[in-house]
Amino acid sequence: MLFGASTFIWVSPFSSANVGLLTKVKSMGYDIIEIAVEDTNIIDWKLIKDTASDLDLKITISGAFGAERDISSTEPHFRELGKQYIIDCIKIAENVGSPIFGGPVYSAVGKTRLVSDEQKKQERAWCVETLIEIAKIAADSGIVVGLEPLNRFETDMVNTVDQALSIVHEVASPNLKIVLDTFHSNIEEKDIPASIRKVGKELLCHVQGNESDRGTPGTGHLEWQGIKEALEDIGYDGAIVIETFGQPSKELAKAACIWRPLANSADELASEGLDFYKKMFS
Repeated sequence: MLFGASTFIWVSPFSSANVGLLTKVKSMGYDIIEIAVEDTNIIDWKLIKDTASDLDLKITISGAFGAERDISSTEPHFRELGKQYIIDCIKIAENVGSPIFGGPVYSAVGKTRLVSDEQKKQERAWCVETLIEIAKIAADSGIVVGLEPLNRFETDMVNTVDQALSIVHEVASPNLKIVLDTFHSNIEEKDIPASIRKVGKELLCHVQGNESDRGTPGTGHLEWQGIKEALEDIGYDGAIVIETFGQPSKELAKAACIWRPLANSADELASEGLDFYKKMFS
C-alpha cells in the first residue's frame, strides 16, 4: 500500500511557489504527493516533475470543480469549460506519471438544489455524454479518471457508491472508475466496508482515507478496521491519501464547508496521519 498527502493539507491553490512541499512530504515518509490542480496556469509542471523525480516521490493528480467547470451545467459554456479542464488534467497526469485523475468530475462542488426529475435526467445525460468522450481521451493517454461521490451537503448528483456505479456502468469504459473518500462515505453509506466490496478491485482506482470530521486519521469515529478488511478482501493495492484542508481559499472553504481548524497544524495532521496509516494498513 502506498501512502499519500494532498497539497490541500497545506495550501490552496497550489503553485510552483509551493514546490518545497514535495521535499516536506517526502521527508515525512510519504510515497505520494497528491497535487490538487485549482489553476493549471500557476504550476510549472517540468519543475514539479523533475523535483519529484529527484526525491523519488510519486505524484497523483486531483481536480477542483467550481461552478464554471461543470459538465452537467445548464450553461453550455460551463459544460465545455468543465470538459476542457478535465482533458487538461488528464494530460497533466500523463505528463507527471500519475495513473489517475480523480474528483467529482460530474458536477460543481457546492451545487445543491431541489430540481425537477426532468432536469435531473437532463443533467445526468449531459454528464454521461461528456464522460464517454473523456474516457476515450483518457484511454489514449493511459490514464484512469476516478469519479468521486461527495456527501449531500456538497453535491446533489452523486452521493453514494450506487449512484457512482450507475454512471460508470453507463459510460462503460475501463478508463472511468471510482475514487472513494471515506469522509463522504461516512455520511452517505450505511455500511462503508460493504460499499468498498460493492465497488470491488476492478473499479476502485483510488482511496482518500479521511477521518469522520476531516481531521487527523485515527482520531474520529470512522470504522478503520472494517475499511482495512474490506480493502484486503477485494485485493486493493493502490494508494491511500489524506485529503483535508489546512488553508482553504474562500471558494474552497464555502464549497467544502470548512469553518474551523481541523488540527493544531497541517504538519501535525500529516505526520500523525501517516503514523496512523502505517500502523493500520502496513
